[in-house]
Amino acid sequence: MIEFHTIGLRDKPWMDAALTRGEDHRGCEYGFSSLYLWRKAYQHEVGEADGFLVVRLRGPLGHAYLYPTGGTDRTVLLRDLSLDAAERGERFRLTGMDADQAAELERRYPGRFVITAERDSYDYLYDIDRLADLPGKKLHNKRNHISYFTKTWEDWRFEPLCRDNLDECLAMDRDWYLQSREREGDEEAQDLSYENGAIRDAVDHFEELGMEGGLIRVEGKVVAFTMGDPLGKDCYDVHFEKAYGDMRGAYPIINQEFARYVREKHPEVRWLNREDDMGVPGLRKAKESYYPDLMVEKYSAVLPEAGETLTK
Repeated sequence: MIEFHTIGLRDKPWMDAALTRGEDHRGCEYGFSSLYLWRKAYQHEVGEADGFLVVRLRGPLGHAYLYPTGGTDRTVLLRDLSLDAAERGERFRLTGMDADQAAELERRYPGRFVITAERDSYDYLYDIDRLADLPGKKLHNKRNHISYFTKTWEDWRFEPLCRDNLDECLAMDRDWYLQSREREGDEEAQDLSYENGAIRDAVDHFEELGMEGGLIRVEGKVVAFTMGDPLGKDCYDVHFEKAYGDMRGAYPIINQEFARYVREKHPEVRWLNREDDMGVPGLRKAKESYYPDLMVEKYSAVLPEAGETLTK
């Protein structure tokens, strides 16, 4: 059987190799940083089998697995994962699959799985040039907000993140968290707490994870920051973006400035993955307001009966 263990920084070399071997992933689940930073929220466990990376996680419906990646033949591995679920008395569930993975699973096991689109988990992909340049009528409002920001706070500046300014971002995030909790109430507190922990881990292990980012200063104070890292061959994953909502233009300007920064530093990048909206109406509206060029569709697949396994 597959031996799983809690993901750690020691896993990065072999996991990076598996994540980039043979397949070009654009979904945020298939990046080491995402798996590591959200390991506490989703109880990520990882293992290696026959050249594949396998990931087990825990959600509201019990344990689930990412579609294995990095090897050549998934037949035996999928059977073993179904046995792992059966030993727990759970239904075998795969999650976070893109459209190609879901189609492959259906071809391999026609009619065996109940496959469902997970709209709240769709990733938003944007052409990097559009976010860097904001051309056309559709993005007119974004340009207006940025213009207001730069005219109102003439001393603003963008800085790349480095060890010398990361603690200032943590302080800004704590302030942002307290303001959000006061505004939204305790209902969202747990989700915000997990995100706060993920940001702290990203700061603590910034260099080890290969993270990059930028911030906006006004009157010497950090009012916005963002962090991300490369994902696949032509994609870049933006993990976090924080700005004070009462500062008109703060979100658009950190978005644009970081797109410009990534474009200059990574000329191979065509797409910025700004991840999913988690089904939060305000977040969905914000992401849709930039008119995504592509969506990474996500699907779950489950065997109908608890304890049911695959035989091939």
